[in-house]
Amino acid sequence: MTPRLDAIGIVTADLPASLAFYRRLGLDIPAGAESAPHVEVALPGGGRLMWDTEDIARSLDPGFTPPSGEDRLGLAFLCDSPAEVDAVYAELTGAGHRGHLEPWDAEWGQRYAVVLDPDGCAVSLFAPSDA
Repeated sequence: MTPRLDAIGIVTADLPASLAFYRRLGLDIPAGAESAPHVEVALPGGGRLMWDTEDIARSLDPGFTPPSGEDRLGLAFLCDSPAEVDAVYAELTGAGHRGHLEPWDAEWGQRYAVVLDPDGCAVSLFAPSDA
């Protein structure tokens, strides 16, 4: 048997803020999930994205210390077009989320941008330049 990736977990300092951010990216997160210490959603194509509060992480690992900085986790969301990359970036930064890299035409053939989630995780937005 070979292990397979089944879930990606995010430990968050502010669960409601994190869930609101990812809802803006189109994830179907159930209403009222903000009151739970652990949240999971199914991703298209299988797999799950999960959130745990820092308190839950400490309950599982008494030596847990929250990571800091922008590189604690990186996620990438495929957009339908270069214009959608620009629109989603503008919507997220307009809602108060920190932009990290404004949309640009990358040399590898994609429209690309990076915004930070409420915990400082880099979230890439991209689409093929010819889409």
